[in-house]
Amino acid sequence: MSLGARLGAEFIGTFWLVFGGCGSAVLAAAYPELGIGFLGVALAFGLSVLTMAYAVGHISGGHFNPAVTFGLYAAGRLPTMDVVPYWVAQLGGATAAAAVLFIVASGQPDFSLADGFAANGFGAHSPGGYGLQAAFTVEAVLTGFFVIVILGATSAGAPKGFAPLAIGLALTLIHLVSIPVTNTSVNPGRSTSQALFVGDWALEQLWLFWAAPLAGALLAGIGYRLVVARPVATVTP
Repeated sequence: MSLGARLGAEFIGTFWLVFGGCGSAVLAAAYPELGIGFLGVALAFGLSVLTMAYAVGHISGGHFNPAVTFGLYAAGRLPTMDVVPYWVAQLGGATAAAAVLFIVASGQPDFSLADGFAANGFGAHSPGGYGLQAAFTVEAVLTGFFVIVILGATSAGAPKGFAPLAIGLALTLIHLVSIPVTNTSVNPGRSTSQALFVGDWALEQLWLFWAAPLAGALLAGIGYRLVVARPVATVTP
């Protein structure tokens, strides 16, 4: 596929991920009496990446996440020249989704960006009051394992056609674990898009939601390349 087609797929996929996931958090999580809660939001994120992985994953690889792109680069699955263009497309899709979500959410009379707009945070801005160390640790570890799942599910020896299911379920599990800690990022694009609208504290804390996911993705990519993807030695009699 041409680079333009791949970037278009990344833009669309990231848009859907942010609009579906953050949209569920902003519009439906605490809806009076029928709110979907943490479980619903976790499923929304998982379903958004699952559906887009099937829809456009065959075009771009279905990253929809700067940390995933970085992890695949570290694992030798993506050329260096594609990293920054992928990031630009992902950030563009995420920001466009946040803009559309803002238009929709602001149609509700009581809407306020002060409620967080599904932005990621730690300390006073963590849903459970978790501090910086806990936030960095959970974001790095969960992003690392997410990248390992992606690398394994899309490897040559994996069952064909099931990668999106594994990836979507992994993202659901990640959200079930970490929504109380950071509101779950594991995706710098998703964090950036919401922080741009919230501003203030969300922009001040945004560094963590780039640094931790990229660190986890880097370690996972290198580790997978050196250990998991290493050829198995044969023993000759």
